[in-house]
Amino acid sequence: MNLKKINPLLQQALIEHGLTEANEMQQETFSTIKSGADGVIQSPGGTGKTTTIVLNVIQRMEKSIGESTRVLILVENKERVLEMEEMFLKYGTYHDLSILGVHDKGDIDYDKNVISMGLDILIGTPNKINAMFSSAGFNINTIKMFIVDDAEILFRNRMDAVVLRLSNSIEKTQRLFFCSQITERVEVLAEKVMIEPLFFEMEEEE
Repeated sequence: MNLKKINPLLQQALIEHGLTEANEMQQETFSTIKSGADGVIQSPGGTGKTTTIVLNVIQRMEKSIGESTRVLILVENKERVLEMEEMFLKYGTYHDLSILGVHDKGDIDYDKNVISMGLDILIGTPNKINAMFSSAGFNINTIKMFIVDDAEILFRNRMDAVVLRLSNSIEKTQRLFFCSQITERVEVLAEKVMIEPLFFEMEEEE
């Protein structure tokens, strides 16, 4: 994967799974995400947004530190949770990052116990994440990356209030929205929760 100053172990895992060339979105956004800046990344469906999220999180987190959750990723449904969790396990082969995926059909008590024992990356649906943090009293201020995938779909499904509430609970973090199109709701919420967000818009590939 031809990205500037990419972690060598991450690069090795990507190459082993056939990812030798970064696409336009990954090249354009890598240094910005690595710097910790806020941003909205728009790219058509099927262009590797999930892969982009996973490789950037692994790049920034590198190894397990402490016991508190450091990355929170909101996704649309159980299928997306499982897909992203699997991708983290695949590309994070050479990193000891702990990952948990939670969704509306899971056991909330089990999930809370796993988080309380120590976790690096938490992936989940907005309602489940909201319910867990509301009832468990976890310290959400340890989160270094707050990521919303398929942002336009979540906001269309009226999850913007939940995203806003969670975002407002974190004092200082990097906030990233990934979407297939930048809708008015995506833009409005980005301006509300982000600090000088950068917007990346990728064209349909010919």
